Amino acid sequence: MVPPTAEQQPKVAIITGAASGIGKHWAGVLAAHGWRLALADVNEAGLRDAFTAGETLRLHRLDVRSAEDWRTLVGDTLRAYGRVDCLFNIAGGGRLGFLVDQPAENVDLVIDLNLKGPVYGMRLVGQVMAAQRGGHIINVASLAGLSATPGNSLYSAAKAGLRSASLAAAVELRKYGVYVTVVAPDVVNTPAVQQHFKYPEAAAVIHSGSRLLEVEDIEQAFWRALRDRPLEINLPRWRGWLAKVNNVYPPLMLRLYGPLSRRGAQRLAQMQERGAAVD
Repeated sequence: MVPPTAEQQPKVAIITGAASGIGKHWAGVLAAHGWRLALADVNEAGLRDAFTAGETLRLHRLDVRSAEDWRTLVGDTLRAYGRVDCLFNIAGGGRLGFLVDQPAENVDLVIDLNLKGPVYGMRLVGQVMAAQRGGHIINVASLAGLSATPGNSLYSAAKAGLRSASLAAAVELRKYGVYVTVVAPDVVNTPAVQQHFKYPEAAAVIHSGSRLLEVEDIEQAFWRALRDRPLEINLPRWRGWLAKVNNVYPPLMLRLYGPLSRRGAQRLAQMQERGAAVD
């Protein structure tokens, strides 16, 4: 997919989770296309190792769970650039494990990180965009949010909530010329995949697809979102439809869980053997 021309691109973007994985890659892409960026991550040292602050690139420590951190980030971006044309809510993370094995603190962590945090940002930036009569919020959810995912129940719940909040906000904000797109990918080949090898039974269903997505796949989805401004993009599309069918008819997962787990466990073992996941 060909990126939009410079004249068509929003000028200012906030990107969360920019120190690694999808966020780091996408920030590099937009910087190369001349965007003015406010990059944020809780890993401030990693962020500064990856990028050098300058006139068109500002770096911020952001714990997405902190409303105060969000206010600081958005306020600084407005002071530096005068507006916010695009928010990429990319920061997130999970804690694999079956529900009864999860410590109580993981419930707060996963819900706060993947749902409350992005909603804080969407609310605050949405207010700015509504006042300026334009903008685009792109939230990264997951196929785990389209369909309940055994072994990943907390993350599944949080991303389902983010998807619902995104779709509702898309309707609410449209009258102000503000668009909201939720991008829901299957598992992406980032450093987080290394954790899956520690919990292979819980991670099995996650890896039952045909391949790991790469950050370049998400890049193309982002360009499509900016160009077409759809409500939702699922990657890959066939897994998205499978997830939606399972969501409409939940008993299907009772039948699919065994075969999908066996397929995923085999793929995960093969990945670990050949070192397929990124470092």
